[in-house]
Amino acid sequence: MKYVSDIMTENPIVVTVPGSRNDAINMMVKNGLTGLPVVRSSDDTLVGIVSRRDVFRKFNEDQLSLIMKKDIKTISSSATIEDAASIFTKYRIHRLPVVENGKLVGIVTPTDLLDVIVSKKMNIAVEEVIKTTCVTAYEGCPLSYVVHAMRVSDVPAMPVLSASGVLTGIITDRDLFVDQVKDPKALNELGITDAYESLAGYRNVLPLFYTATDKAIPEDYLVRDYMVRSPLTVFKKTSVSEVAKQMKMHDYGQIPVRDAKDDLVGLVYDVDVVSVLCRK
Repeated sequence: MKYVSDIMTENPIVVTVPGSRNDAINMMVKNGLTGLPVVRSSDDTLVGIVSRRDVFRKFNEDQLSLIMKKDIKTISSSATIEDAASIFTKYRIHRLPVVENGKLVGIVTPTDLLDVIVSKKMNIAVEEVIKTTCVTAYEGCPLSYVVHAMRVSDVPAMPVLSASGVLTGIITDRDLFVDQVKDPKALNELGITDAYESLAGYRNVLPLFYTATDKAIPEDYLVRDYMVRSPLTVFKKTSVSEVAKQMKMHDYGQIPVRDAKDDLVGLVYDVDVVSVLCRK
């Protein structure tokens, strides 16, 4: 039997309160992370979790304490990996702090469980674990649509379809979060310091910057210009162990699922895949 202590990341990178939105952004960009535990600077007590989605939703807020999630789930290092999988599945979260005696000692993510699923060689078809309705985008629509649709639908990713309904790409909140503009003033206004300019590849625009500063995203910025083209897909009968392998290999949090005619069936997330560890 495997325990949380076997798979957790010890001494995780954190951000502290009091702190600002920009502190969190800089720490995430600098370390290539999608979220961070938040601890109190006076005694290192865990007080919350902040993710890029939290920042994305509340960009009008500057204080980290008003952006972070305060009602968080935690786990002990002595808990089993099945216990962790159950929490990920029930609450559809992506960061599970490991706490001992009130202190943060590690963190577990669904990615940490993927190797376990690969090793078990589970033949459950991926179509059986899809849990959410798939929200799609049209490749020719304005990027501003995706920014607002992700926020309203509370999804981190959208498969992108052509006018004829063919899957041509995928766009995720990662694509909207880490891309940077070349204008140093824009970077500074967003809170990303010049020292981090080379850490996330350049494009001509950062959609999040426009959203954060209440500036309209120009209508000529289209989804097709920012999506990942020809994304990896899996057949609906592919085993969850193979899907877990692909997610781990490519560092994907979600993969489009297709049928025998290559039509889109849905989107499977890492938290869907780890749910198989909860099955009896």
